[in-house]
Amino acid sequence: MSTDLQTRAINTLRFLSADGVQKANSGHPGLPMGTAAMAYTIWMRHLRHNPRNPKWAGRDRFILSGGHGSMLLYSLLHVTGYDVSLDDLKNFRQWGSITPGHPEYGVTPGVEMTTGPLGQGFATGVGMAIAASHLAATFNQRGHEIIDPFIYAIVTDGDLMEGVTSEAASLAGHLSLGRLIYLYDDNHISIDGSTDLAFTEDRAARFRSYGWQVLMVEDGNDVEVIDKLIQEAKTDPRPSIIMCRTTIGFGAPNRQGTSKAHGEPLGDEELNAAKDNLGWPKAPRFFIPEDVLAFYRKAIDRGREIENDWKLRFEGYARLYPALGAELSRRLAGEFPKDWESALPVFPVDAKGMGTRVASGKTINALAPKLPELIGGSADLAPSNNTKIDGSPSFQKDSYAGRNFHFGVREHAMGAALNGMAVFGGVIPYGATFLVFADYVRPAIRLAALSHIPSIFIFTHDSVGLGEDGPTHQPIEQLTSLRIIPNLVVIRPADANETAQAWKVAVERRNGPTVIALSRQNVPTFERSNHPPVEKGAYVLKDFGTPEIILMASGSEVGLILESAQKLEDEGKGVRVVSFPSWELFEKQDEAYRESVLPKNIQKRLAVEAGIGIGWERYAQSAISIERYGASAPAKIIFEKLGFTVENVVARAKEL
Repeated sequence: MSTDLQTRAINTLRFLSADGVQKANSGHPGLPMGTAAMAYTIWMRHLRHNPRNPKWAGRDRFILSGGHGSMLLYSLLHVTGYDVSLDDLKNFRQWGSITPGHPEYGVTPGVEMTTGPLGQGFATGVGMAIAASHLAATFNQRGHEIIDPFIYAIVTDGDLMEGVTSEAASLAGHLSLGRLIYLYDDNHISIDGSTDLAFTEDRAARFRSYGWQVLMVEDGNDVEVIDKLIQEAKTDPRPSIIMCRTTIGFGAPNRQGTSKAHGEPLGDEELNAAKDNLGWPKAPRFFIPEDVLAFYRKAIDRGREIENDWKLRFEGYARLYPALGAELSRRLAGEFPKDWESALPVFPVDAKGMGTRVASGKTINALAPKLPELIGGSADLAPSNNTKIDGSPSFQKDSYAGRNFHFGVREHAMGAALNGMAVFGGVIPYGATFLVFADYVRPAIRLAALSHIPSIFIFTHDSVGLGEDGPTHQPIEQLTSLRIIPNLVVIRPADANETAQAWKVAVERRNGPTVIALSRQNVPTFERSNHPPVEKGAYVLKDFGTPEIILMASGSEVGLILESAQKLEDEGKGVRVVSFPSWELFEKQDEAYRESVLPKNIQKRLAVEAGIGIGWERYAQSAISIERYGASAPAKIIFEKLGFTVENVVARAKEL
């Protein structure tokens, strides 16, 4: 192609982006104008994608980790033929548009991940590369490399400053995830001004120390050099970061290279001056030259050809390896094996019981043979979290088929990686740590909930019941703080059988993330006639006589209220015991079911939970909760001192 056409194609991206920000009177023109050549090179010379089938399984992935530059991505999607119209670009940042201020997975065709919170896109891409590497090791055969995507991203100074990026980069280097090719927008500008104010480390040396290949581009507008280095990155077994020296707001004569170009419209005068500077017509806005659009739209035919070629290769693969082909097709389609639920364990009634973390580990290992896509691990706590899949190797750079993950003490990166694994597809990922450290995973949990990503977060040591480690490790506010996240289902099972059913809910739930909070200490396994209906959120565990009082609890406190109910019945009181593993699931039930569990005519209701009590007022007249931090002592002593005893529950119930 001519240099002139290429230059105008790149400037089209710049000015579609700048025009969109100007029309919205809101947004970030600096990144799109500075990185347009980088994005062009990825999309037009390397990215394997089909604009008419954005979910094609064999595609490469592209993540705009600096999500504030979203107009760049929307412009690319429009010109290459995705279902993103020019009117959509003109409705940037407006109510109900598919072009929100930051890219949102599931909202805009072609957006692979919700980004904006800096570092999350970088770390999510690591999860995508993990899933791709696992599937490739599991299914590819010599000469039939059916799973072979690259994960591309544009990352920024802000991304690299965030701690989650350090964790994710360290993990990616350790695992030698060569499918990662990240282009770094090295413009030396942040919102406050020059990065010299706060970010002067040697970034290249840092990434080399992580085990990444580091490549340098002196001029971020040099398409040929960028192209050559991407080709070089593809052949290296290490993850690659290509450091491209750029100018933020490139072309804007008075704002380029300054923080003023970052997060506000250029203004009509400066925008017109930028267009004059780069030889672009000032009118009309959102101008796309016909030959430029025709050039970009070649991506449609090229994408169709690439996908068709992949399908032909897949058909040949499936003929040679029918069992593998059928299994891979099932997993990529997100379908479950027939009767997989039959593998769920049923635990016998046991007064001593077991910690629900132990029951979770047994459930994982019962499901693992039936659900080979179930993979996961822990943030350096596998023996405590009980996450290991027996008989499977660890996922390491020489054993990508392994199903056990060692995320290291990297909770931030673990959460984001789970999201990347889940959105890549073909796997059902879980990750674990202590509940108190859910605070370290929260940004990824929130993005999973916002984006309807079915990641599974396992949090053990769910209360002051963990004992002597003390208040630094004893969750108090965490359950409540997780329950307020929209589209997140939080389940705190009361015994081993509720734990097994919690896993069933988590595996089946495909439109959002699930948290399962588990006890360290043993809890009894209760007697029931059928499996506990955890999917209902709450249910009647037992009625003692004709109920005049309702005792409700989640998790380890259910055993306490059962004992208390027996005591109250001995004193002539009728009591209903309600196990309440999940508020969110209960709220999804119809009014008739909720009335059957919590009848309006029984107003004497006491909730018991070893944590902050906010929220229980929706269901109970009063609550025994913990409104302070815990203490370092044996669990039995802590529970006694904080009022979690049969005597206190009985006394509080009588006061209702």
